[in-house]
Parts: sequence; structure tokens; C-alpha cells
Amino acid sequence: YMECRIGDIYSERSQRGADDMELLSVTLNDGVMPRSEIEGKDNSSEDKSNYKVVCKGDMVYNSMRMWQGANGVSDYDGIVSPAYTVLMPNKEIDNRYFASLFKTPNLINEFRKYSQGLTSDTWNLKYPQIRSIRLYIPSLQEQHKISVFISTLEERIGIQRQLVDSLKKYKRGLLSHLFSEKSTQRCTTKRYYFSEIAQRRSEKYDPSSGIEYPCVELENIEQESGKILATVPSIKQGSIKNIARPGDTLFGKLRPYLRKYAFAEQMMVCSSEIWTLIPSDVVLPKFLFYLTQTEQFLQVANISSGTKMPRAEWSNIEKAEFFIPDFSVQHKAVSLLERVDKKITYTDSVLIYLKGLKTGLMQKLFI
Repeated sequence: YMECRIGDIYSERSQRGADDMELLSVTLNDGVMPRSEIEGKDNSSEDKSNYKVVCKGDMVYNSMRMWQGANGVSDYDGIVSPAYTVLMPNKEIDNRYFASLFKTPNLINEFRKYSQGLTSDTWNLKYPQIRSIRLYIPSLQEQHKISVFISTLEERIGIQRQLVDSLKKYKRGLLSHLFSEKSTQRCTTKRYYFSEIAQRRSEKYDPSSGIEYPCVELENIEQESGKILATVPSIKQGSIKNIARPGDTLFGKLRPYLRKYAFAEQMMVCSSEIWTLIPSDVVLPKFLFYLTQTEQFLQVANISSGTKMPRAEWSNIEKAEFFIPDFSVQHKAVSLLERVDKKITYTDSVLIYLKGLKTGLMQKLFI
């Protein structure tokens, strides 16, 4: 490894561009991209008189978002907003290596030291502030090997992310099909008001009772997956909670568009912003859980009161009508959806592993 400074590797490109040049921007996941591809609109009318020139191979970073790793190597000639800093290499380097280096925790900590006491939200690290930061860099050949490996891993993470998204999309389509009126016409069904399908549990829990249960807050439920990410001790809470018993469905009534729902596998308590729904004798407990994930249910839940803090209204939910099939069909639907959920959980766990692998490698490879 050779010790050097950022200023030894890069100089700032400060030329101003012309209005007819391609307008570029920096994304967190895809690096430097044409603005038209990101926003899908024509930016020809935008005033570009103060915009900076970018050449292929330049490193571009957002000086206000350095702490997020908002940077990338440009594959395009074009111009960027004055909010960006454009760096051109002084010597032969592997630019992709340095794009990865600029995202590492160690270098971000160095940026933090040079932020002159500003918070991460107000950083504005221009080239003069970072040029003296010291780096230890390997040979060009080693830079290339590392950048190729990181790029390969990032491609694998991207493929895994697409797989997770595809499975979630498939599940949404499956829910729409299984719970549609057209689908349920093929079997014995009966129309019910939701108040006949489920009721809210009215039992409350007082933390001063000294009885300990797992406690679930809204932030403990992952959006759309139905996964409870964590619980907190109930006796340490300062407010009355709702009780949930095994087989209940938890549904977040605050901002229902966030799609926060879960299935109670054990006795627990939860935020008053979460409904605990008791299944009636016309549905299987897990069938109710999947019913609350359907677009039909969520559309009614989103007819809510409040603008800044919208909440689902029980008076709307209880009057909504749903077609409920017989128990044999419910069993088949639940079994199929549980298999899809397991596939999503496994695929997501692989994605989490790959992200963790990348984070660990970034910390070890970039010293």
C-alpha cells in the first residue's frame, strides 16, 4: 500500500458547460445517470448556465450527501448541478475502486472529521476540504481486482433484490386472485360484513401490572412482509397497550398505506395504534391474516381520517363486504400463501447476507 492524499489522485474539474449538453445526476444505487432516465422528463428548459462539465471517467459526488455515499464514476459526457463536485484523475487509477472507497465507513468517518462540526444533514464537503485527506492505496493491478470483485458482488445483490421484489409482486397478484369475487365464484362462498369476519379485541394491558409480555410497536413491524422485527419489554412502557392472543391478526391502523400487519404466534401486547383482530368462526385465523393484506381490504382501510396522521376508521372497515369460501378452500389458500411467504423470507435472508458480506468486505479491503 502507498500513502497519498486525495489531492494527489484527483483534481477538481470546474469548467462550466453548455445548455445543449446531457444533464446528469447521481443516484445512491446506480451512480451517475442521465437525469432524463431518472425523472423521465425533458429538462431542456432548466437554467444550466452555472452547471459543471463532466467527462467520462470523472468521479462525481454530492457534497451535501457525502455521508450517504452519494457518488459515482461517470460513463457519460455531460453537465451536473453546482451542488455536485467533479473530480478528474491526476494519474492512472481504477476509478471504480475509488468510487467504492468513497463509500466505506473508514473514509466517511474521515469526511466527518473535515465537516467542521456540521451535522451529517448539513455537510458541504467541497474539494478544498477533502483534498488533504490521507489514503493508503494498493497497486493499480490490485485496485482493478478489488473493483471487479466488488462490482460482481453488487451485481449479485442487484439480482437478489430483483428476485425479492418479483416474489412480493407475485404474492400481491396471488392475493388479488385468491380473494377476488371471480375466483371465489368457483367454490361455495358466502358474503359477510367484515364485522362478521373479525372483531377488535378490547382487552387492555397496564404496564404497572408487573406482568411481562413481548411488546410490539409499529416500528417493530416490517412493511408488507408481516415480519415482527423485534419486541420491547412491556413493563418498561409508559402507556396502556392492546392485548393480542395467539391467532390474532395485528393491523397498523396509523398510516394504513404502510401495510403493517402481523400474525400473533404467542401472547403479546402492542401499541394502541395497532388493531388486534379476533377471527370469527367463519374464517381460519391465518385466512383473516391474509385477508387484511388484500387490496380490497387496504383500499377500505385507507379511507381514513386525518391528513398528517391518517388512521383507518373501524366504521368503514366493519361495513366492508367480503366473499368467504368454505374451510377446505381457505386451507388451500393459506397453505399456498404460507409457501410463498417462506420463499420470500428465505430469498430476503440471502439478500441480507449478501449485503452484510459486502459491508464486511468493504471494511477489510479498504484500510
